[in-house]
Amino acid sequence: MSITARPQADREAAGPLATADEIFRTLMGRHAPDADERPDDRLIRRMQTGRTLLGLGGAVWLVLAYPLSSGREEFVLGKVVELGMACAVLLAGSVLGITAFLAAGTPDRRRSFARRLSGPLICMLALALGPALFWLALSTVKGDLVGEVELVNFYSSLLGRGILCSVLSFLTLVIGCLLAIAVLIVSVPYTLVTAYACVTSCFRASDVHQLLPALLSPLLVWSLFAFQLFNGPDVAAPPEVLYTFLLGGPLSVTALSVWEVRRLRTRYGITLRSALGR
Repeated sequence: MSITARPQADREAAGPLATADEIFRTLMGRHAPDADERPDDRLIRRMQTGRTLLGLGGAVWLVLAYPLSSGREEFVLGKVVELGMACAVLLAGSVLGITAFLAAGTPDRRRSFARRLSGPLICMLALALGPALFWLALSTVKGDLVGEVELVNFYSSLLGRGILCSVLSFLTLVIGCLLAIAVLIVSVPYTLVTAYACVTSCFRASDVHQLLPALLSPLLVWSLFAFQLFNGPDVAAPPEVLYTFLLGGPLSVTALSVWEVRRLRTRYGITLRSALGR
């Protein structure tokens, strides 16, 4: 088993959000947790990855082995709704958890936590960007933002009345509509991918403190469990199979979170009391 301290550069975002993350961190400052507060424990990462893969594999097997309770469109829409609910639960939980850390910590710890908020804020802004672009593009396509009359008046104020104003207005409408359609198409997968990234990273709450994701994960899975019970099963599986899978996720995530908190305490001395500077 190999355990190493995670360098700060490795904690920065990678992928399509790396540039925005870099700009945001530059503006707000780089105040990531020290290595002794955020150790890179490979066993913890392997356990988390293994549980995720096992859960995905079980979900795929369940869908393939038993017929869907409703149509494919309803199934996909239901998963999108679950993803949105997961984002809402984790967003609320992250805000409350980080606020509790800020309120309960000593003055020095509060200042330290406040300087680490760039990661969670990046996730929130990135997630909000998708629906904002979707609304802006849809409003543009529908003509709610700018119409032909407004464009003609705008160009007339610059060039005077004439055929040129009408041509420019028409071209602006066409080009704007094409760009809006492109943004509309891209904004949907962008929002889904960003929402999934926010959920899997717990809105980067570990940037504030390593204990936060372990404390927030059970809240998420049990909330989704209650939602699935209320919403009904996705597949027509026998009750013993269905409830084994429904309970397997929350129980395994909760057990893993308890084990992770214990491992951080026994192996690295990271406890809630030490996190708050008490």
